Amino acid sequence: MKQTLLCLLAISLLAAVLSFSHQTNNAPAPAVIITPSVKSRIDATLKGYIDQGKTVGVSALIFEHGKEVYYNAFGMADREANRPMDRNTLVRIFSMTKPVTGVALMTLYEKGAFQLDEPLSKYCPEFKDMKVYKGVDANGNLITEPAKRPITIRDITRHTAGFADNSIPALASLVKQSDYMNLNNDLAEMAKRLAAIPLQFHPGDQWNYGPSVDVQAYLVQKLSGRPYDQYLQETLFRPLQMNHTRYVIPGADLDRFAALYNRSPSGDLTRVPDSSANKMNAANWALKPGGWGLTSTLDDYMKFTQMLVNKGALGKTRILKPQTVQLMSTNQLSDTITQRMWLPSKGRVGFGINFAVRTQPPANANENHGIVSEYFWDGAASTLFWVDPVNELTAVFFTQEIPFDPVKMHKGFRDAIYGVYGAK
Repeated sequence: MKQTLLCLLAISLLAAVLSFSHQTNNAPAPAVIITPSVKSRIDATLKGYIDQGKTVGVSALIFEHGKEVYYNAFGMADREANRPMDRNTLVRIFSMTKPVTGVALMTLYEKGAFQLDEPLSKYCPEFKDMKVYKGVDANGNLITEPAKRPITIRDITRHTAGFADNSIPALASLVKQSDYMNLNNDLAEMAKRLAAIPLQFHPGDQWNYGPSVDVQAYLVQKLSGRPYDQYLQETLFRPLQMNHTRYVIPGADLDRFAALYNRSPSGDLTRVPDSSANKMNAANWALKPGGWGLTSTLDDYMKFTQMLVNKGALGKTRILKPQTVQLMSTNQLSDTITQRMWLPSKGRVGFGINFAVRTQPPANANENHGIVSEYFWDGAASTLFWVDPVNELTAVFFTQEIPFDPVKMHKGFRDAIYGVYGAK
């Protein structure tokens, strides 16, 4: 009897396994965005940028459902040296450094090193008792008032701290005098000089893009007790095998470094002198900014985006918990923050922790296409990435052109992937 029962149990288990296998094999395949026709459309779009003289060199890499589904490159990384753009080209990612800094900061959040709504001054006392600009008197002297509340760590992750820019002449003069972003300043000196400038508005009142993420890098350094660039290497780049993402490019790799080109209003593409374009990355400066300065390759940055779309893990390497990635990619701007600088030009978006976050579908076909809940950012040399968690799709777009995307390459690239918004 016992043997009979065991036999029946084994048969039942086998039947269950076979049934599960049958159901799994017949499960609907996930929706696919990057079809053969879409690949051809992306190729035509990117090649068109070169043929039409929109940029000198361009490359793109797309992963979908954890697999590479598109790569191509067109044009030149260095026109004067006749060196083609390829997937090993090193580029300046400028503000695509910011999401990297956000992830670094949130690794410390997970360790309980801080809370988002704590005052920044708890850890960086330079920012205690901040003053806010009110105007100037009859003699041109600055009038200030005490900040209504302290700058919080959440403020520096969403650009609501109030740091001054060049839009108000009296503050612009102080910003220039402070020279806080001088490459010879380390992060501590940068923070000291920045904190001495009155805020442009009360913390939390407006969204204003600025040095908040550089302050995040300083906070990471303070909380970790390690130089910021070292913390990045140990916590992100080495575990993710982002072996070519760094501030300083070794001499042996300079021949992989793309040239930077300036597009004039008339459409002429002129090489920015290497002495200027390469200044940040050809020497080991004291300043390691959190908001810009890194160089990377397509594959390196794709590892970063794949970690994000996989909710904080790449393969067996976990950088963040899923709930932390969810927090970072959730809009942190309340409706009361109505003054948002140029953020609305990115579409119907909010802002999370160092990312723009799409909160509504595009208003019309003129807006950059995107999926609700995607998060993304870009860089001054017209680079771009986004994470589309709905379709498990990540895209990295590289070129090296200033000013920022004057010919709407980003819109064309998005339309090539998703189709023109609203088109039947």
